[in-house]
Parts: sequence; structure tokens; C-alpha cells
Amino acid sequence: MSTSARRGLGKGLGALLPQEGLVQDIAVEQVRPAPGQPRQRVDEEGLAELAQSVRAHGVLQPVLVRPVAGGYELVAGERRWRAAQLAGLKTIPAVVKEVDEAERLELALVENLQREDLNPMEEAAGFRQLLEKFGYTQEQLAARVGKSRSYVANTLRLLALAEEVQEMVRAGRLSAGHARALLALPDRSAQVATAETLVQRGASVREAEEMVRRQLEGGAQERRPKEDEKWAPWEDRLRRVLGTKVSIRGGEERGRIEIQYYSRADLERLLELLGAGGPGRP
Repeated sequence: MSTSARRGLGKGLGALLPQEGLVQDIAVEQVRPAPGQPRQRVDEEGLAELAQSVRAHGVLQPVLVRPVAGGYELVAGERRWRAAQLAGLKTIPAVVKEVDEAERLELALVENLQREDLNPMEEAAGFRQLLEKFGYTQEQLAARVGKSRSYVANTLRLLALAEEVQEMVRAGRLSAGHARALLALPDRSAQVATAETLVQRGASVREAEEMVRRQLEGGAQERRPKEDEKWAPWEDRLRRVLGTKVSIRGGEERGRIEIQYYSRADLERLLELLGAGGPGRP
């Protein structure tokens, strides 16, 4: 990918599109969706509304495609292409651009982020794909998609949740804020049970954090030696700062602090908070 293209990603998708004069009409049937698209769920009602608009006004913004054998592959604009199909259009305005696989994934992710079309789990999966497949650091990825380093790290943390909780987030039953509060619970069955309770109660994120805190304190009281109970307020302060379970063991002069992490991304986030982050892997 060119340097200019990489800089453009952080400024928005429009920075990468050629001028209007290079837009061309191509056959809808010649276009195919790309594998590994960030969006996994399609809002059928929203798509039908968009198709109705397309019938009345046409496709107002071109899709972005790249040439492949036998036609074109979508880079950005899948909803517009699907709506054009539903509307019965034979052609669709498109910008044809040669892009490599990494740039294709980035562009698809950036467009969906800008349009707020992705749920938090789809965002997390897209981030992970770019990290693992192309070896970006979190700092590089944040710059590519125009987000902060902490936003990327916190989104990736959601992948450590129990699958049932992830599904609640995908379905919109649970927000990312609620889900992040649940990450402090190391037991996955506890995550699921607490998530169900939060949904049933319509609890706020603050209430979710308080519920998790009470569970952690209750479990610690059951298992820990009585002499360690005095550290509970200190542990609570550290938990609020670090966003994860923290245990203090020992006496006034000597002891240890145990900090829990639940994924590679979570570990990197904690190292960053503790001032020990940076490039490279152990």
C-alpha cells in the first residue's frame, strides 16, 4: 500500500476516492462481495428502506471496487450494492481502484466505522483481522482507522468475553460498556449469568460495574485469608484504574499484587496503562 493511501485512511474514506470524473457505471451482476467483510449482520429493514430510496433517486454515492478475474470485487459500499440489486438496477456507479488485500480490508473497515454500520463485536473482529493477518501494532491500526489507541485496545478486549455474551452484544441486547464491565469476571459462566441479569433489569453501565464489583468482593471474601481482607479498598481502587480484577496478598512491608488479563490485547492494554507498553513482542 502506498504511503499516501495509508495517510488517507485516518482522514476518511473520501480522501482515497478519485475525482468524480473517474466514476463509471458497471453492471451490478459483475460485482461480487469480498470475503471477510467486517459487517456480518445485515439489517433487512434498513436495506429495504435504502432500496426504496435507490428506486426513487438512484445510487447517490459510488461504490468502490477492485478488478478481479471475471468482474469486480467490492471494497466499500456493500449496502448500496445490495440495495441496487433489490431495486432492480442493472448498473451501479463505481470507482475502480487497484488495491491490495490489506488496503481492501482497511477501506471496508473504515467505511463501516464512519457510517456506524458495525456492532462492537464486528469492529473487534475487523481489528483483530488486521492485527493478525498483516502484523500491525495497535498504534499503527489506530492511525489507519482514525481511532485512538485506547479505543482499539478496549474494543479488542471484547473478544475475551464468553461467546454467549459476545452474541448479546452482536444482537444489540448489551452495549460495549456493559460488556467491558463483565471482563473483570474471570469465570465465563458468571459473565453469562450477570449479562442476562443486566439485560433483564435494563441496568446502566454504572450499575453493571457495581454488580461486578460486588461479585468480585464477595468471592474474594469467601476465598482469601482474613488478614488479606484489609486490602479490599485498595484492590477496588486498582480495579477501577486498570479495568480488571486485582488481588493484593501479603503484609504491610512485603507482598505481591496480582493483575488479571484475559487476552493478548488485554495484556497490551494493561502494559500501556502501566507505562510498560511499546512495540515488539516477547
